[in-house]
Amino acid sequence: MNKVHESNYDKVRESWRQKFLQMDQEELIKRFGLEYDAQALYLIYYSHKLRIDRMNGELSFVDSPGKKVTFNTAIGTYNMFHYAIPDPKASGEMIPFREVKRVYPFEQAYRQTILKRVEECFSGHVEELKKACERLGGTALPQGDAGYVIPAYPFLNIALLFWDGDEEFPSKANMLFDSNITDFMHEENVVGIASDLVYYLTEASGTDGVEIYGG
Repeated sequence: MNKVHESNYDKVRESWRQKFLQMDQEELIKRFGLEYDAQALYLIYYSHKLRIDRMNGELSFVDSPGKKVTFNTAIGTYNMFHYAIPDPKASGEMIPFREVKRVYPFEQAYRQTILKRVEECFSGHVEELKKACERLGGTALPQGDAGYVIPAYPFLNIALLFWDGDEEFPSKANMLFDSNITDFMHEENVVGIASDLVYYLTEASGTDGVEIYGG
């Protein structure tokens, strides 16, 4: 990522940090069932506890306060607070990306970047993927060589399905999303939450987190 892109991402992040400070925090607490105290709001995201400072809007990890929160995680948090409908509720029905409301402009990027990266990272490493899914609180599914429902938030799940490759066929990955996911976030952020699944899975597998800029 070059300096121009870094600058653009920083500007977007700063803009949304400022927008957060204008939001009704009491309403956010009620709408999302957030833990809170006088200093911060708290949100569980892929089994990581995020702290959102009530005074300056900065995000940090409760267990690793010195670790930088990724662009996708930060923007996804601010955007969810901004775009979610007044009383969002998960349906429990898991659907492929192409069936999610209003995400069709982003399907090519989703397939060529996110799914492809899962396939690249975990080809030949099914056991590592299973352990990573379990570290993120995943519940095993019968489909695939590794299939798990993973809580992105306590109130919203994503499913990952992975078939390892062999001499005849390459590895194949797919994700399923709650059919009401766009009640919680802008459709572009669906790409971001999928990107973050790759990041937190690769990190949980014991390697450096693979950060995909998108969404």
